[in-house]
Amino acid sequence: MQKRLIVNHQLLDIMVLRLCHQLIENHGDFSDSVILGLQPRGRFVAQRIQATLATILGRQVPTGYLDTTFHRDDFRRRDTPLTANATKVDFLIEGKKVILVDDVLYTGRSVRAALDAMIAYGRPANVELLVLIDRLYSRHLPIQPTYVGRHVNSLQSQRVLVEWKEQQAPEDNIWLITKNEE
Repeated sequence: MQKRLIVNHQLLDIMVLRLCHQLIENHGDFSDSVILGLQPRGRFVAQRIQATLATILGRQVPTGYLDTTFHRDDFRRRDTPLTANATKVDFLIEGKKVILVDDVLYTGRSVRAALDAMIAYGRPANVELLVLIDRLYSRHLPIQPTYVGRHVNSLQSQRVLVEWKEQQAPEDNIWLITKNEE
């Protein structure tokens, strides 16, 4: 297995700050906007975005976490049963501008599932997608992000790993991992 660093912790901090400023350009004071992190890994990105926005704006932006496990189109096709993650959405999204947040956009299936899952909390006025990494040329569904930290060309045999200190990683980093052919 080869592991190549594609975004180090310093660049990741800059990316998050840039994404927050882009959000502020489009959402102002966030009075009509909310953030939903897609479980499991989008939650860490959403928390980082929320903390950075709080520092810039001087107020908390409503942020929740959405589990899409049982809304996925492939959840019954697995050999082992899936375990659901927690959903924490303690606000209505009816009429709000929703920013879905995930770490890596690959096929688009998680985002499609999130669109189904969030309807239980109301009908949003608008939905945007923010991702740290957009894996190009791999979409199965016509889904494109509104905000992107970095576009990455990758092979289907590769995967992108986002590490966070909150998950006991030594530093926040993003890696491109290639499995060795055996």
